[in-house]
Amino acid sequence: MFRKVAFTMYPVRDVARARRFYEATLGLKPGAVGGEGERAWIEYDLPEGGCLAITNVTGDEPSASSGGTIALEVEDLDALIADLKAKGVTFRSDVIKGPHCRMAVCLDSEGNALLLHQRDK
Repeated sequence: MFRKVAFTMYPVRDVARARRFYEATLGLKPGAVGGEGERAWIEYDLPEGGCLAITNVTGDEPSASSGGTIALEVEDLDALIADLKAKGVTFRSDVIKGPHCRMAVCLDSEGNALLLHQRDK
C-alpha cells in the first residue's frame, strides 16, 4: 500500500529567513516552489532521494520538541559541524555515537531540529 515517504515538512515563521538558512547555510537547491501571497511552500529534493519541504501554509509553529525530526545523511559529519558552527548554527547536542553511526542535532533558523547523520564506513 505505501510506496515511499513523499516529503517531510517543517513549518516556518519567516519564509525568507528559512530559505536563507536552507539554501545559503545548508546549500540545498529549491525544487518545487509554490504558494499564494504570504503563503509559501518550498521543496528541497535531496540527491539520493527524499524531499524536505518548508512552509508557512499550515499555521503550525516550528518546534525542536514537536516529535518529528528529519535525519539528513551527510558525507563528513565533523567538517559539516565545523562549517555550520562557523556560520552561527545552534547545536543541541555534541556528537552522539550510535552502534553504526555518528550524529548531531542542530536547529534551523526557525527552531526546528535537524539531525545530521553519518553511517560508519
